[in-house]
This record gives sequence, structure tokens and C-alpha cells, in this order.
Amino acid sequence: MAESKIIQVDSVDTYNKMYGWETLHPLVTIVNHTEEPSADMNHTRLNYGLYALFLKQGNGCSIRYGREKYDYQEGTVVCFKPGQVVEVEWDENLPMPPSRGLLFHPDLIYGTTLGKRIHDYTFFDYDQREALHLSDREQRIISDLLDSIQEELEHPVDKHSQTLITDAIGLMLDYCMRFYDRQFITRKKVNSDIMSDFERNLAEYFKSGEAERKGLPSVAYFADKAHLSAGYFGDLIKKETGLTAQRYIQNKVIDLSKQYVMDPRLSINQVAYKLGFQYPQHFTRLFKQQVGMTPSEYRQ
Repeated sequence: MAESKIIQVDSVDTYNKMYGWETLHPLVTIVNHTEEPSADMNHTRLNYGLYALFLKQGNGCSIRYGREKYDYQEGTVVCFKPGQVVEVEWDENLPMPPSRGLLFHPDLIYGTTLGKRIHDYTFFDYDQREALHLSDREQRIISDLLDSIQEELEHPVDKHSQTLITDAIGLMLDYCMRFYDRQFITRKKVNSDIMSDFERNLAEYFKSGEAERKGLPSVAYFADKAHLSAGYFGDLIKKETGLTAQRYIQNKVIDLSKQYVMDPRLSINQVAYKLGFQYPQHFTRLFKQQVGMTPSEYRQ
């Protein structure tokens, strides 16, 4: 495979100039990839300083983030946020599939309602095998919103421009959240398997003595076991259980701690270390918060 080069994309204008497009607004653009890009763009790595959302319609091109490619096909949405490095590659023997996209600079949403909510859109943190697959109807909804933003960009800037554009972007992101909720449901069997593996790995973490060696288990540890990003894994657990992954792990720790505390052969400090706490007082504090009494009081 050809060696990839890295291009820093810190502005909308930088991205547009890569493809010879006009910049209508310095902080936001709608892009339409319909023509074959120059060959030197293949295997290019883009270091994004922007938020980006792409609707891909066709096969032949893949986007690699991290170690693996997105699992997408026709009608797929992928999203990136500032700080992510993405590699684009395509089969030069096949026609380049069309795709449309939205890119916007963080300054566009600074001080807006969308700016305050942007961290709620956790799918920006998703990566390998976690793209959003859309039905025909869902694709039309995203396409219509891209059209409405493009229409506003072609309108002369006035005092309403920022509100109308950011509201439309927020609406699009809200739809993506809805579609991801639907996707979690339609992948119920896969999610159930991931949940079962999580339970088994969590139990094994304590049984094998891993907690004593490495400390309290993290969400990232189990996400990596499932070959998922921490963001996607956390959202999946929340959809399946109603609890955050961190809270789910914490509940497991408390359940185990009750068993260990009732073992007269173990001191409270030994229980704390066995569960992965570096300092016994941290264990005592958490136990009292969750159970309503100290470990010693519970034992008595």
C-alpha cells in the first residue's frame, strides 16, 4: 500500500481548496464529492480541525480511522470531530462513489445552543465498525437537511444566518441520534452478545486477580476487549441496561465487595486491594455512598 501523507485541515477554506470548490462561508460548508479526485489524494490522511459528517452513497471507497476501516456500504453516515486523523482510500479501478458532507468549524457554534450540546452527540467519538447505516427514507431526511443548509449558505449573510444554520445542523445531529437509537435496536442480537461478553470479562477481571494487579477496571478496558470505541461501547451498555458503563462496573464492584466483606478471613483493607482500590479509604467512602453504611458496619 502506498505511504500516506498527512494534511492538516484547520479551516473550511483549506478543505474546499483541496477540491477546487468555492468557500461561501468561512466556518461552514456543504461538499459534494461527485468527481474522481486526483490520484495523489488517495491514501491521504486528514487531520481534522473541524466537525465533519459525510453521507456516502455507493461502494469503492473506504475511510479508515484507527486500526480498521468503517464497515460501511451504500447509504452510510460517518462523523469526525476536531483532533481526529482519518485516512481515505479508494480502489482506483472502480469509479469513485458519490458522497455529500457537512463540515463546520467549532467557532461557528461557540456560544450557541448547539455549542452547549455538542458533547451530547457521542457518535462523534465512535470509530471502527461503528458507522451509521441509513434506510432510503433516512437518507432523504439527511439529504434534505444538507440541501437546506446549502440554500442558506447561498443567501446573503444577515443577523439570522448563524441561528438558521446552527439550528439546521443541530436538527441533523438530532436525527443521527434517533437513527443510531434505531440501529442499536436492529442490532439487538449483536448487542446481546457484546453484553454477555462484557459480563463474562467483568467477572473474569476480578476472578483472575487482574484487579489487584491493574486496579479498578475501566470502561476503555472492556471496550477494547469488544473491539469498540469507548464512546460506542458506553452508549451500547446504556441502551441495554439503562446504566452508564461506569455505573454498571461500579455496581459489580459493590456486589462483589458485599461478598468479600462477609468473609471473616479478609480484613477490610484486603477487600479493598482485592477489588483494585489503591487506597482502602476510597473503597470505604464508595461503599458507604452506595450501601448506606461502612464496610465494617455492614460486616457487623
